Amino acid sequence: MSFNPYLNKLKIPFTIAEIGINHNGDLNLAKKLIDMAAAVGCSAVKFQKRDIDTVYTKEYLESPRQSPWGITQREQKEGLEFGKEEYDEIDSYCKERGILWTASSWDVKSQMFIRNYNVPFNKIASPMLTHLDLLEAVASEKLHTFISTGMSTYDEIDVAVEIFKKHECPYTLLHCVSIYPCKDEDCNINLIKNIKDRYKCPVGYSGHESGIIPSLLAVSIGAQAIERHITLDKNMYGSDQSASIEKDELKVLVSETRKIINTMGTGQKTFLNHEVPVAQKLRYFESVKKAI
Repeated sequence: MSFNPYLNKLKIPFTIAEIGINHNGDLNLAKKLIDMAAAVGCSAVKFQKRDIDTVYTKEYLESPRQSPWGITQREQKEGLEFGKEEYDEIDSYCKERGILWTASSWDVKSQMFIRNYNVPFNKIASPMLTHLDLLEAVASEKLHTFISTGMSTYDEIDVAVEIFKKHECPYTLLHCVSIYPCKDEDCNINLIKNIKDRYKCPVGYSGHESGIIPSLLAVSIGAQAIERHITLDKNMYGSDQSASIEKDELKVLVSETRKIINTMGTGQKTFLNHEVPVAQKLRYFESVKKAI
């Protein structure tokens, strides 16, 4: 996987704990989620960054939305959004905890904001795969970029890939189904093999199912990166909480996916040294034949 030299040293699968907006606008909650990811050995945490007035129309922001922050969409969106003060603290705290971080931007202005933190990699969220101006801005940075492919056609993915190739920006395509939460029967894990065959690039999986079995299966067929939303409690307020996993599930996911990598092996037929004494014991008849 063609990460930058620092990322190359990290364990595969590269595990991204998606905090997203599950912090509910609370920096202390965000830190607890960072702690959770760091404690179980995740490679990185990821947030989401939006410029509210760029992403949403004035009419939409003025429309009704009941939330802990008020009665309009604007109040809800602004309540979930972190600014410079919070991201300064997130940057410092992640360094303290020894875990990488980044944020998926939903507009070019937000990408320029995140660029100030020298994050080690970028992320394109599925809804942004057709936002060509944003893709150009991200690809121009030439940082390894994870590109989620939910609710997209091959033609749309083709266009995105060509932008990253043009800028010579390394990327990993993430198979993704944009349903929250996603039923196991809709996960279509076998698509990972087809994406890898079609694009000849590293492939991963961004899952929104409520459990971890599809993520484990993804690694078993070649996913080199796994991204999962995380939460302290699936019953908390928030649209992504039910499609997230809690600490115990995340711990199992990280440990088991790394076991899978070791267990899958090279695929080459070998006679292991450890098998020699077993062969000497169980194939005794060969020595008997030679003695006759």
